[in-house]
Amino acid sequence: MKRLLFSAAIVAAVGLATVSAFGQANEDDVAAAQAKYPLAAKAGEDSHAIDKAPEGALNQGKFDDKTWKFGHAYDPPPGSKLWNPVKIKLLAGGKVTGGTLFSATDPAIYCAFANAGYDFIWTEHQHNGRDWDQTQKMWATCPYAKAVPGVRVAYTDEREEQHALDAGALVLVVPTVRSYEEAIKARDWAYFPPLGRRSNGGGQAFALYANVPGGYRATINDNLVLILMIETLAGLKDADRIAKIPGVTAVFAASGDLGNHSGYKQNDPDYEREINIVHDAALKAGVKLCGPLAWRDRPDFTCFQAGSETGAIAKGVQDELGKLANTQGKPEVGPWAKK
Repeated sequence: MKRLLFSAAIVAAVGLATVSAFGQANEDDVAAAQAKYPLAAKAGEDSHAIDKAPEGALNQGKFDDKTWKFGHAYDPPPGSKLWNPVKIKLLAGGKVTGGTLFSATDPAIYCAFANAGYDFIWTEHQHNGRDWDQTQKMWATCPYAKAVPGVRVAYTDEREEQHALDAGALVLVVPTVRSYEEAIKARDWAYFPPLGRRSNGGGQAFALYANVPGGYRATINDNLVLILMIETLAGLKDADRIAKIPGVTAVFAASGDLGNHSGYKQNDPDYEREINIVHDAALKAGVKLCGPLAWRDRPDFTCFQAGSETGAIAKGVQDELGKLANTQGKPEVGPWAKK
């Protein structure tokens, strides 16, 4: 409880006041007022900047976004170490689990779940109607719980991914990736340039991770865990190419939807072929392979989606009570009487 209250106090004191300073949602926070602007275009004159660069610029000649040489303003400091526990564990060859927060929106429930033993919390946004404000508040209540904030967004979309990452997600799961082109978009919205196209627009992530070594903007690309879910026949066709996209940490063999989209169930030869296609894609690309927790002993799977908070509560009570579980009295009358 003390840790919960402390985290809430930190967010209340730091989050509201610091998000704009670190997040730069207001463009004026980025700019610096100067007495003179020596490289600015002269008032009322066309500077022809599209055709020629100012003296000293690295990118000379006609402007071309495809050949642009990216600068070093946001390079991580030399020797920067990873600070995301999930990324560290995965790269070390460990197995990681994500507890599925399906319906809860109460920060206290989230925090209890996040401190229960998982590596990350799979906050569900694909099959649940919660909004980003609710998720952001839950994550802010105990930002440094044992399990880091993670989320399955609804689909490949800049708004979805931007909201997730700006709120503080360190594990980003993108479902139903149907093609190589869609996977490229999922990657692009997840990472800052030059790897991706994420906007540096603000959010509480800049406050929550303001003190990470090297700074959030410079190091989040190295620390983010991006998991793309292969769930359809079209996705299977492009699985090899999807897994090889730079920035993809893992591919997820979706046990439910691969059956849904193919007409087969687990242990059917056709179904098992689907799972093995995703397996092979991960191995060939050198990325991690994810699936349901039931497959924790299946060869080469190292990251897993575990059950929901309601299931965890039921199992926890069963473990706690042992033989005393489900031994309620049996009245002959009233609402608890057997019908």
